Amino acid sequence: MVPNGNLQADDPNEGHRQRLRERFQQSGLTGFHDYEIVELMLSLVTPRRNMKGQGKEAIARFGSLRGVLEAPVEEMRRIKGIGPVNSLGIKIVQEVARVFLKEKMMETPVMDSAQAIFDYLYHAMRDLKHEVFKVLYLNNRNQVLASEDLFEGTVDSSVVWTREVVANTIKHAAANVIFVHNHPSGAAEPSDSDKDITRDLVYAGRIMQIKVLDHLIIGDNRYYSFAGAGLIEQYELDFLTLKMKGVTETRFPNRQIDPAKPALPWTRH
Repeated sequence: MVPNGNLQADDPNEGHRQRLRERFQQSGLTGFHDYEIVELMLSLVTPRRNMKGQGKEAIARFGSLRGVLEAPVEEMRRIKGIGPVNSLGIKIVQEVARVFLKEKMMETPVMDSAQAIFDYLYHAMRDLKHEVFKVLYLNNRNQVLASEDLFEGTVDSSVVWTREVVANTIKHAAANVIFVHNHPSGAAEPSDSDKDITRDLVYAGRIMQIKVLDHLIIGDNRYYSFAGAGLIEQYELDFLTLKMKGVTETRFPNRQIDPAKPALPWTRH
């Protein structure tokens, strides 16, 4: 007969949780299923309970690990066994990840940390239900000074005020800027309005000696780069062409200009 003092057996779930922790310590999250990652997070704040079932149900309900991290707390708590404490634990993990990615992004120059910038922007903006127009302000060494959400709603010329963008850039004493907005539809391709806004901002930047490095559109697991597509450079060339034409017309108002051979402002009349 087993003495009464030993009737309580060891926690039968501890071996499973221990194996999860050991796998994580050895190789991070490599090889983990999404539900196992959720289970691991839940087990940190529910130390004496098997959370495998809750992990699987959370993935089934919200579709992916990303969906679980972005799920409202009240929706998480609809799953039996997930209460206010462990749902809060998941939200803390999500916010810590955002802070980490933001700080990592701001540590090094943009050109040396393009992936870090995208990781932060994608994590911060991919699941927003409405459009947000964000500006990254950079110094002349392309280090991020600050990031700011300037506009919300449908991003078009009636919402994005060029004057406000320029004023905030001057306020932050920034030399360069990167614009970012999201498409809640998941598509990353720019609309005509997106192109018009970007062109106007590049033009305004040229006037105020502010360099527009890029405009990124964040979609579902994809993004579009205006700089990567060559449009930032094209808008800059368009601006110079318009500026040159304006100078020529001001200095030589009666001169006939061959459109195939635009006159330069220093050409003798």
